This record gives sequence, C-alpha cells and structure tokens, in this order.
Amino acid sequence: MGTRLAGGQVALTLLANTIATGAVLVALILAFGPISGAHFNPAVTLADAWRGGFPWRETPAYMAAQVVGALAGVAAAHVMFSEPVFFASQRVRSGGAQLFSEFVATFGLLAVIWGCARLPSGMVAFAVGGYITAAYWFTASTSFANPAVTIARSASDTFAGIRPADVPGFITAQVAGAAAATSLFAWLSPFVRGGQDIAQ
Repeated sequence: MGTRLAGGQVALTLLANTIATGAVLVALILAFGPISGAHFNPAVTLADAWRGGFPWRETPAYMAAQVVGALAGVAAAHVMFSEPVFFASQRVRSGGAQLFSEFVATFGLLAVIWGCARLPSGMVAFAVGGYITAAYWFTASTSFANPAVTIARSASDTFAGIRPADVPGFITAQVAGAAAATSLFAWLSPFVRGGQDIAQ
C-alpha cells in the first residue's frame, strides 16, 4: 500500500511502513500479551528462555508458530493486494553495514524489553512499538530485528523484502544482538523469579 500510494517517493513509502508496523505492534502486544506473553520474535523467545523467564520445552513450538504466523501474514497481505501468495525477494540487503545494523536493531529491541520488564505491560507495548518505529529510521537495514519477520520478508518481492541469500546473515546478527543485550541486562538488572536471581 505504501509503495502504491507514495508515487515513487521512497521516504514516503518508508514512513508508511514505519507507522503501520509500530502501530500494529502496539496493538498486537496489548492483545496477545495476556495470552502468550506477546512472543512474536524467536530472538526474544530464545533470550527469555536463556534468562529463565520462559520454559525451554516450549521454545521450539513457539519459534515454529512465529515463523508460520509471519509467513501467513505475508500470504494474507499478498492476497489483499493481488500479488502472488509467495515470491522470492530480489532486494539485496548484504554487507557489514547491514549486518551491524541488524545487530544494533535487535540489541536495542531487547534492551527496551528488558529495561521495561518491570513496568506495566501496556507501557512495554508502547515502548516496543515506539522503538521499532524509530529504528526503521536510524538503522541502515530498516530494523527487521526478528528472525521470523526476516524469513517472511524473503518471500515477498516488495519494498520491505530481503533476498533469501541474505537471510542467514541477518538472523545471525539478530541472535548476536539479542544475546549481547540479554547478557548486559542480566548484569544491569538481574531478573528475579520466585525470589531468586536466575540471571547468572
């Protein structure tokens, strides 16, 4: 929709994508937070399991559901806009600057999540939505910051796509960023569950 309405103005297309993503993220976190903890991101789920806030036995099923959900979202969007259900992206997103951007984007996302973890869930939703909205603009990669989204966007040859060959590098950078932020916050703000510090 952003591409069709922007008349070739890339900045306007990016702005449309930014607003839509940030707004729907707030809504989805508020809606699904009480049900699943709003786990839409495999990097977040892995980090939460590593820190002890999420059961490891449930992690594979959640990650599979996240990828399937992301691909279903791509299919739904394509059907709405009369595009092929899946078609591989040709958009090149490679190189050190892109990978470092994904590290920074995911590091920042996890830093926001861990930093806001003790706040009311509604505040976390707005913090995450606001961060992702901003990160579209301050990262060279436009802040995917989510392995499931990265996989899904490889199946969409649109403005938001990523070439399948570039996906492994993005996911590696995202996991590294999530691990770095989680390690930092395990030291800055130990996570307490059941009265014991489990962030060791």
